[in-house]
This record gives sequence, C-alpha cells and structure tokens, in this order.
Amino acid sequence: MALPKLLWDSGTAYDMFVSLNVIHEPAVFGLRSAWAAGMRARLPVKNRETLEQSKLLFKVPFHWINTLPDPKDSFTVLYVLRQIPPGERLHVLAIDPDKSSEVVETLKGITKRGKWNEKEQKFLKAAYTEECDKKKKSPLSTKELLNILGLWANAEEFGERYLEALRTYHEVFFATEEKRISPALQGALSNAQKLSEQLELPDLLQELSQGLRFTELPKAAEFVLAPSYWCTPLMYYGKASVKRWIFLFGAKPQDESLIPGEDVPDALLRALKALSDPTRLSILHYLIEKPLTQSQLSRRLCLRTPTVIHHLKILRLAGLVQLTLGIEEGGKVKRYAARSDAVEAAFTSLKGFLEKGKIKNADSNFK
Repeated sequence: MALPKLLWDSGTAYDMFVSLNVIHEPAVFGLRSAWAAGMRARLPVKNRETLEQSKLLFKVPFHWINTLPDPKDSFTVLYVLRQIPPGERLHVLAIDPDKSSEVVETLKGITKRGKWNEKEQKFLKAAYTEECDKKKKSPLSTKELLNILGLWANAEEFGERYLEALRTYHEVFFATEEKRISPALQGALSNAQKLSEQLELPDLLQELSQGLRFTELPKAAEFVLAPSYWCTPLMYYGKASVKRWIFLFGAKPQDESLIPGEDVPDALLRALKALSDPTRLSILHYLIEKPLTQSQLSRRLCLRTPTVIHHLKILRLAGLVQLTLGIEEGGKVKRYAARSDAVEAAFTSLKGFLEKGKIKNADSNFK
C-alpha cells in the first residue's frame, strides 16, 4: 500500500486554539492548574464562559485553519473570522469532515429555525454518543447536549460572542505568547523536514510525537505535518478534508517551559513526577522486558485497568513510554513499551539543570 503524500504547514494559528485547550484542561497536559486558572481569570467572565462553551463544539478546527492564508497567525484568524457573517462562524468552525450530512442538515435546520424538536434532540444525542464511542471519550451529559443545541439555535449571537472572546484572549495573552513561540515553531519545522529525508513516515511520526506508533496509518491521500509549541509532548491529529489528515507535533524545546518565565523545564518536571511513584516504576520495569497492553499490565500489577490507564497517561506525558496503536482480532489495541533512552535522558537533563544552576550562582557570587 502506497504511503500518503507528505505535506508541511506552519503558523501560530494552530497554537492559538491548542493553547486554549491546554489552559482549559491543564491536567491532561501536565500544566500547573493554579497557573491555568489564573490565566483564565484574566479574561472577563462573559469571554471566559464563551470560550468554555466553545469546547463543547470544537477543539482545534483543523479543516478551517489549514485553509487560512499565510502567515496563518493570530491576526489572520481574527481577520478571516471577522469577514465571516456572525451566523455562519459556528458552522465554519464546528462542521468538520467527520460529521455526516444528516447531522449537518439537522444542525443547520436548528440554526435556521432558532429552536429544535424532540426528534432532533434524540437523533443528535445518538450521533454524538456514537462519535464519543469512536473517539473513546466520555458520552455527553444531557446538560451538555442541551447547551450544544442552545448554541446552534443561537448561532448568530454565539458567533458575535466568540469572535469578541477570541479577540480578548489575543489581547491579554496570545499576542505576547505568539512572539515567544514563533522561533521554536520555525526550528521544529526545519528539523522535522530534515528528519523526513531519513525516516519512513511511520518512524517519522513516532519520532516527532515522542513515542506514538501507528501500525496502520489513517487512510488518506495526504498527510500534513505542522509544529505546535503548546501540544508538546503529545500529538494532535484529525481530518482537514476527506482526503487529508493533519498532525500537529511538539515544537517546544526540552529545556523550555510551557509557562512563560518558568525556569524549570516542563519535560524534566514531568519525568521526575512520573518516576517518583512506585506503581509507575513497576510499570516501567515490566515494559522494559516487553511491550504490554493495559489489561496485561493490570493483571501483572493486580490493579484495576482504569488505575493502570491513569499511570500510563502520566508516563506517556513524560515521554517515558511508547504507545503503539494497532488492530488485532479483538479490535483496536493499545500496546505500551518503555523508552529506555528517554529515562536516561531525564537524568541527564536533571544533571544539566542542576549544574546550570551552580554556574549561575558562581557567576553571581563572583560579581
């Protein structure tokens, strides 16, 4: 089977949306919750509520960002959104290639009439439940579904509020953040393009994602790779169109922190946190011997599978395990293996950080 055609993209527009996800779900990314809460508090209440509501509708609108003109920065996002009529902004951002034509027509009908009926509510509940099952996500609650329906029924009003909220987020945080992360994005793109000349696509994705391996790549004619500072060390991916997938790979250097002005690198903190727990050390012990699934680890450790999954997420966030996504007779399978080189790199990073601190103190004393 021929591999997809490899394309490249870049721009801070991706990070504008990714950073909002991270700030609203800090635990998923190992971000300090207190800092994230403080960041959200800088937004007026109305703007904050609007951005929280938007998370029910879309996270990173790959299909839309990929079509933006260069330089694909925050100003481009705000300018292009401003040109779209308020009542159409929700449709442009939230209707992606994964949505069926029946779902799209139902949502458009609700927007046109400004209300929904019981039949539409039941249909959309079933559709969203199926979508959550495919993505291994928790199903929507009745309250969340009603909130979604309410936003679609008032799409024009939401479109006005959302652009204003995004503009405010840009003013209070992202305009400055954009300048900080731009050099890292350019460097990561250049490094990834050089790696692509040496590695096959599956190996390239594994390297750029710090341990995510696909045994069977998503079916598409084109793969677009784009750097993202705020998704590091994870990888975001989704459909940009029927034939095109986009993969966002981590662009944050190992010696930098996600929080502006923070001295201790995130990668080092996550590794130390992961290695400080006896259960996670036991997991690494077993995974160094051979790759195992969540269930196999659960049996060896005599722990419930959800507990094991929790620990694996922390290890994956620290880049200490490799996750292989595959398909076997029983369906989709996640298999984990230890990344021994990453464990060694964590201790090297700690040594380097401590010695760097000594050098700074020595220079200070000398002065």
